[in-house]
Amino acid sequence: MTVEVGQEVQDFELMNNKGETVKLSDYKGKHVVLYFYPKDDTPGCTTEACDFRDNYESFQDLDAVILGVSPDSEESHKKFIDKHSLPFELLVDEDKKVAEQFNVWQLKNKFGKEYMGIVRSTFIIDKQGILQKEFRNVQVKGHVEKALSYIREELS
Repeated sequence: MTVEVGQEVQDFELMNNKGETVKLSDYKGKHVVLYFYPKDDTPGCTTEACDFRDNYESFQDLDAVILGVSPDSEESHKKFIDKHSLPFELLVDEDKKVAEQFNVWQLKNKFGKEYMGIVRSTFIIDKQGILQKEFRNVQVKGHVEKALSYIREELS
């Protein structure tokens, strides 16, 4: 079952970059910015992560947490966080169950070659666990500001 705007997001559990189990329900009472990205330390993913990093305090001021999700390993996430001083958690979705829940694990096409991969997407979940906004097929430039503006204008 995929998530739809206006519905409660089914709880999920993933490991974070520290090897700890994290549940979505751990963040009830806060807005959650759940962003899916294809791969640690690639150009677009690095830009997006650093944009979230650079706006981290603004999200915190709005009582919002940022959680990045990719199929990369815990070790890969650790290196990515350390290299770019990321102040938020990255979650390991190696089996792509959560990516499938949000319908972001899809057939992609690059230079005529088809493969399965993460479609860069961000989901804004409110303090009660209801999906309020989805940004699919995200273009990195300006995206973080759009997510921040949505929370500031619609949820605060």
